[in-house]
Amino acid sequence: MSAYQIAVALWTLVIKEIKRFTRIWPQTLVPPSITMTMYFIIFGSLIGSRIGEMDGYSYMDFIVPGLIMMSVITNSYSNVASSFFSNKFQRSVEEMMVSPMPHWVILSGFVLGGMARGLGVGLLVTIVSLFFTRISVAYPLLTIGVVVLTAALFSIGGFINALLADKFDDVSIVPTFVLTPLTYLGGVFYSISLLPTFWQNVSLFNPIVYMVNVFRHGFLGTSDIPVGWALAAIFVFIVVLFAIALWMLERGKGIRS
Repeated sequence: MSAYQIAVALWTLVIKEIKRFTRIWPQTLVPPSITMTMYFIIFGSLIGSRIGEMDGYSYMDFIVPGLIMMSVITNSYSNVASSFFSNKFQRSVEEMMVSPMPHWVILSGFVLGGMARGLGVGLLVTIVSLFFTRISVAYPLLTIGVVVLTAALFSIGGFINALLADKFDDVSIVPTFVLTPLTYLGGVFYSISLLPTFWQNVSLFNPIVYMVNVFRHGFLGTSDIPVGWALAAIFVFIVVLFAIALWMLERGKGIRS
């Protein structure tokens, strides 16, 4: 395929994915915004007033970046996992794989579609947060960059989950039993500097810790982890997971029966 044909194929796949979740926007975009509104009310307004400051900032200001990142992570992941598994279940993925379209285009198309939903929900949550606090962004480029990288990373993770899933129930296992605990333990609601030394070291194995801290640094200018190391870790996770996902797709893991 020529470069133009590859670009058309990729664009078509991305537009298909975007239309898939925008067609049912009351189910895909609105519920996460309502959920995060509850977090803002309960944790920010009610509990936050009793907690006081965290790292020198009001508790509401402290949790806003984490809640935005949490919405991006969960929606990027779930979008790709459900979409690709549906295509796999309907056998339409096999039709794409036997076409001249390179496998990396298939992977990239689903990943970009997941990123679009994750970033869209993140934008909605950011708008909702304006009703509860004033947002100031210390490093705009860093903030945008890390949220895009995070959406990409968890979109790839959702793709791998869909490849490994044998039935629809398997798609929800990882978000429920892995992704949710990692998110809550990723420093969204607290500073990991408050943890004992042992648990601080354990937290360093949680990739969400790096993303939340860099994102918070972009907003507030404060982070529990050196920003350079955190960005390097995110890049490494993306490269490794993309290579694994592409390797699995090329070998038909979970597709060819």
